[in-house]
Amino acid sequence: MANTSSAKKAMRAAEKRRVFNARRKKAMKDAVKDMSKLVLGKSAKEATAMLPKVYKAIDKAAKEGTIKKNTAARMKSRAAKALRSLAA
Repeated sequence: MANTSSAKKAMRAAEKRRVFNARRKKAMKDAVKDMSKLVLGKSAKEATAMLPKVYKAIDKAAKEGTIKKNTAARMKSRAAKALRSLAA
């Protein structure tokens, strides 16, 4: 347990960040999972409509530092690649 007041404040801030990060990460993972289900189900139209939502969720997570920039770029690239494979 923290002893000093600054350490207690740091713990409160860390808990707040943890909750925000978890929420943002969950939203991102859900969006990616939903799109991958659409791709596996061969629903090209719905998957195409879902792509901007996936990008938005990934970009928000990267902007706030929940995930790294290169991780975000890789995830977006894989989502686009999956959509392209559906069109081919």
